[in-house]
Amino acid sequence: MPFSFNPLWKLLIDKGMTKEKLRIALQFSPSTIAKMSKGENVSMDVLNKICEYFNVPLSDIVEYIPEKKE
Repeated sequence: MPFSFNPLWKLLIDKGMTKEKLRIALQFSPSTIAKMSKGENVSMDVLNKICEYFNVPLSDIVEYIPEKKE
């Protein structure tokens, strides 16, 4: 998957927040956080809620990592 949630995990560290606290605050299912931890697809609604919660642009929670071509 060419997207990484590493910026979000760094933001959580900076805010002193755990993934579980984020999950509870935004009422996400455990599977949503698990998908994000694995770099899997999540809905735009999930991304929107995170951006609104932290009042940050999408680029502060997700980064694009191009796949290497052979």
